[in-house]
Amino acid sequence: MAPSTLSSLGVGRKARILEVGGDAALQQRLLEFGLLPGVEVRLVRQAPLGDPIEIEVLGYSLSLRKSEAAHVHVEALP
Repeated sequence: MAPSTLSSLGVGRKARILEVGGDAALQQRLLEFGLLPGVEVRLVRQAPLGDPIEIEVLGYSLSLRKSEAAHVHVEALP
């Protein structure tokens, strides 16, 4: 599957993190949340207007703004 970003993942879809981008502060914050290369995530739900999104990562739920999720490069899983 072609690489994309976490912000473009469909609800219920799973993906593997390839890279975390953004400025140094954002990268540090996302890495501290467990969004590490190789980790699998699942998009659980989106707010009614699409922002924020809720993902499941390492067994817990995490809400992210779509602008933050756009810096997480992923590969969709079947």
